[in-house]
Amino acid sequence: MTSLLVLGGVLAAVLLGWTAPAHAAGERLVDEYRSVFGTPGVAAAVIDRSSVETIVRGRDGDGNAVTARTRFRIASMSKSMTATAIMLLVDRGRVSLDDPVVKVLPDFRMADPRFTGITVRQVLSHTSGLSISTNNEYVFPPPRGAREVVAGLADKTLATAPGTHAEYHNTNYSIAARIVEVVSGKSFDAFLRAELFTPLGMTETSSTLGCSDHAEGLTPGYEVVLGVAVAVPEMPGFCVGNGGVISTLDDMVRWLRFNQGTLGTGLLSAASLAELHTAQPNAGGYALGWQVRPVTADASPLLIGHGGTLATWTGDMVFSPRRGVAALVLTNGGGDPSLLSGNLVAERIGAPETPMSNPLTMVNAILLGLTVGMAALLVTVAVRARRWASRRRAARRPRLVLRLVPLALVMVLGVVLPTPIWGAFSLHYWIVTAWLMPSLAIFCLTCCVLGAVALGRRLRCFHRAGQASSAPVRSSSAALDSTSPRAW
Repeated sequence: MTSLLVLGGVLAAVLLGWTAPAHAAGERLVDEYRSVFGTPGVAAAVIDRSSVETIVRGRDGDGNAVTARTRFRIASMSKSMTATAIMLLVDRGRVSLDDPVVKVLPDFRMADPRFTGITVRQVLSHTSGLSISTNNEYVFPPPRGAREVVAGLADKTLATAPGTHAEYHNTNYSIAARIVEVVSGKSFDAFLRAELFTPLGMTETSSTLGCSDHAEGLTPGYEVVLGVAVAVPEMPGFCVGNGGVISTLDDMVRWLRFNQGTLGTGLLSAASLAELHTAQPNAGGYALGWQVRPVTADASPLLIGHGGTLATWTGDMVFSPRRGVAALVLTNGGGDPSLLSGNLVAERIGAPETPMSNPLTMVNAILLGLTVGMAALLVTVAVRARRWASRRRAARRPRLVLRLVPLALVMVLGVVLPTPIWGAFSLHYWIVTAWLMPSLAIFCLTCCVLGAVALGRRLRCFHRAGQASSAPVRSSSAALDSTSPRAW
């Protein structure tokens, strides 16, 4: 009888998924990550065959304790779900991975004749030829829905021939979402709910069109700068298909178990599931909504994973097909969660851990120092503008323009400094910088605003100094005129 009870318990654990007690090493890694990146809230899990260890820390955007049912934006991890939605249609014979997109979307047009060669597979593997250099994804206001995203490509060109070069580009997955809508006849969110989330028991998972759209039960994420966390709204952007899914730790554990082949085995064919996790031609290790990566640099075994990054949310998920170990990290702040997920897997399989460090700590500290220094310099220039103007008026060669050029350059610096990050000048990119790197945006604003104040004050004081120096001359002339014989 005892043996039967033990066997029954084992079978129940396998079938239902056993939640293991917190593993000391996992807790240590999560706590270290929060310390390094200042992340307000983290929900993490390690799946080791049939057991699931969950680790939750911190608070959500309303100040409540994070739990396994706290809702997070999973950002680009959503791509794995979009690719799976396409693969469901492939299994049903509704579409083929090697179909040209124009066959599935007759209204798809681009101002480049090569667009007709783009296939569904190339869209899912980021080898379509679409590029940030020819298609600005950060337009404001952002498009609403996949139909509008696809329509906006009509005047765009490709950077490379389809299938020849990989460039991670979110628009690819908005095209994929539109394919799902057209082929299925349902909205993208409705299809995911009915055909994917509900069958897998992911009852608290949904998706939105925009990255900042309201969602029931979703609290704000955080901006974290130099350890200071502030709850702020997410940056507006189009997320349909590429980053709009909202989920919980519990639901995402189910998603990983599905991809490991231990849950929902009848939902997708084994061949299609394997194809999702297989690196595609010329894709640089990208599969279909997933990436192939090592546990640590130059190490094996390989992991299948995908990360997600928005302005106020980050996350990562990985699993080892050979070892049966998976890790999941959801956070409500910035950072590099792939470090944590990789270390959680490495610790479990006995591989070396990767040291965790936050390069932005030094970057933000330098930017803060530059901001304070620049502000002090420009305020000093503005305060001493009157003395400067008097010296320039008294000088035999004022060289006014040359003296003002440095201030003008400071203002130009503030305007164009985000350009090297994005590779092109655009006011849209300046807005993105304000969300993704607020410390850089503050430095730029300091240069622009205080530079303009200092420049304007110097010009005004120089003009007034000129008026003051000419006033006595006019008075003396008037006095001479009054004593001249003609005055009588």
